Parts: sequence; C-alpha cells; structure tokens
Amino acid sequence: MLNEQVIAYCERTDFSYWSEPVNALSNVSFLIAAAIVWRQTGGLPLARAMVVVLAAIGLGSLLWHTHATRWAGLADVLPILVFILLYLFAATRHFLGLRPVWALAAVLLFLPYAAGFVWGMGLVVPGLGANAAYFSVAVLIAAYGLWLRDSPTGKGMLAGAGILCVSLGFRMADDAVCAVFPTGTHFMWHILNGVMLGWMIHVYCRHMKGMRGSSAG
Repeated sequence: MLNEQVIAYCERTDFSYWSEPVNALSNVSFLIAAAIVWRQTGGLPLARAMVVVLAAIGLGSLLWHTHATRWAGLADVLPILVFILLYLFAATRHFLGLRPVWALAAVLLFLPYAAGFVWGMGLVVPGLGANAAYFSVAVLIAAYGLWLRDSPTGKGMLAGAGILCVSLGFRMADDAVCAVFPTGTHFMWHILNGVMLGWMIHVYCRHMKGMRGSSAG
C-alpha cells in the first residue's frame, strides 16, 4: 500500500523518477531559506528546530515529487505538520505571552480546528481537499497577525498569511492550467512556501531578539 504510486500533479506523466523535474528541483527553495535564516537563530532553540524542520520539508517534498509513492507522500506532509505545530507553540508562547500549558493546548487544538475548517469549507466549496487544510493555516496566521496588528510581529504574520494565500493559489491552479502549460504551477507553491516559511522564522527571531533588547534596556 505504501509503495503504491500516484500521479497527483500536472507535470508528472508517468512513474519514472524524473517525471517531475521542475517540481522536484524547486524544493531547493526550502534549503536556501533554511541556510539563510539559520544565521539568525543563535541562542533560540525553537528557531533552530524550525530551520531543521524547514530543511526536512524540502527533502520530504523532493522524495514525494521523485518517487510519487504513498510513503513519500507521508515524508512530504509530516514535516509540514511538525513545522505548523512547532510554530504554533512558539507563537502562542512568545507572541501572545501565554504560559507553556496554554501554548501546548493550542497545539492540541490545531487538528480539531483544521478538521472542522476543512469540513466547513467543503460545504461551501466542495472539492478543495488538502487546499482547505492549508487555507486553515493561512487563516490562523492571519488571526494571530490581526491580534498583534499594531506590532512589527503582527504585520510580519499578516505578510506571511498573504504570501501563503498567493502560494495556495498556484497550488490550486495546477490542474486548471495543465492543458496549456504542461509543467503546471505547483513549483511556485514550493518557491513561495520556501520564502514564506523562511520569513515566518525571521519574524519569530526578530520578535525574540526584540524582547531580549527590551529586557536588557
């Protein structure tokens, strides 16, 4: 079952290893973003963990777009889920200033929230599938951003939500443009997500260093 191969994207036309060269190679965006933001993470263990997971997202997606198997699909989505939960904990703890127990509660509530969001979106716009789950993340980021809208961190969160929405648009357009653009648009989902995730880590690092500066002052 886990070795079953699937064609999920416009670019793939068969089950050969390099049937999705653009989708596969565009995952370098995650590795580039990880290398860039790593320099900002000194003394911030959660930020360093985020960078490691960001690199894992790129490698997992590379496996998915080369092997196209169910197990590779898990290698693709699980690091994304880990990053979401890790960032949610960090944002709740440090952006909102809540105690660790409440940050952990936010993490535990994410899956029921996302499932309910996907169900509700399915009633309004049937057939969105995984896109609805990713949209739930954009809404959550925007909610934190709006709560903190008067701060640089809030503005940074809103910018991240905006980038994710544009990225999601390219993900959704992949099938629609396939007849006229055989490469599809999924590769832009990778490129923009590399930018977005690197930006989100930068926002976290900037916030934490700002807090340290305030404490020192």
